[in-house]
Parts: sequence; C-alpha cells; structure tokens
Amino acid sequence: MSQKILFIFLLIATCNVISAQAPGQMPPAMPSQMTATEPTTAEQELIDLCKQKWLWMADKDMTKLDNLFDEKSVFIHMGGAGDKAQEMATIEQSFIHYKHAEVFETAARIIDNTAVVLNRIRLTAVVGGNEVVNPFMVTETYVKKGGEWKLAALAFTRLMGN
Repeated sequence: MSQKILFIFLLIATCNVISAQAPGQMPPAMPSQMTATEPTTAEQELIDLCKQKWLWMADKDMTKLDNLFDEKSVFIHMGGAGDKAQEMATIEQSFIHYKHAEVFETAARIIDNTAVVLNRIRLTAVVGGNEVVNPFMVTETYVKKGGEWKLAALAFTRLMGN
C-alpha cells in the first residue's frame, strides 16, 4: 500500500513540474570547480560505474542494481523519497522507466571510503505512461564496502532554464 501511495505522490509531483526541454538544449553547466582537473583512476572508476548504472536502470537489470544499491540506500525524486525496496519496485514495475540518460558531464570526489558523484543529464523517462524529458543534476553518494562501491544515496535536482 505504501508503495502505491509513494508512486501516486511521485506521479502527481512529476506531472506538475513537467515542462519538457526542447531537443538540442543542454542543462546548465556543472560548477567549474568540480571539473577543473582530470579525474584520478579511482574517480574515473566511479564515473564509469555511474554511466553503467544509467544503462542498468534503462534495461531494468535488477540483479546488477540490487548488487549496486546498498541495503540502507535512499532515493530522492522530484516528488518524494524512498528506500532501496521502493526504488527497486519503481524500476521493476515500470512506475518510472528510465529510458535514457544523456550524460553531459560527470565529476567525482572521493573522501576516504565515501564518494560524491555529480551527473548533469537530460533524462528521458516514462512516468504514468507519459514520456517526459527533464534536465537534472543528479547527486550520487557511494560508500566503499568490501572493496566495492555501493550506492548509498541518489538525488535528482531538476535544473531550470536553458
């Protein structure tokens, strides 16, 4: 029941703020301090993992996502927040189908066993049967556990303008 309520809340919130961006327009640029230097090998590993994650989400590869998402992970969308189980259900049951993420910029920062990755994207998704296109800055937080990066938090911030 709570998953259905979350879905309805996300759907309403998403529909209320949808103003599809015209093709060819790019979301505003990422802060230059995040992209001023070449990524380290470890940062590039995270950047590559994030790009792969978008493909897994589009393909609904539940096994790979289950392994990537930490058991205590949180997901923040335009209209609400949820835990791993809710996000997995959202993807698997196509409440939101992440069709394609066009990644314009990605930058990573590692602090001890924690990493923050910013993705400036244009996301094409199907929500409630309607295809929508929105520019986002996506903030991903990862923790290193047992030698692997696990996604601890993923937050979408819709970009305005452009």
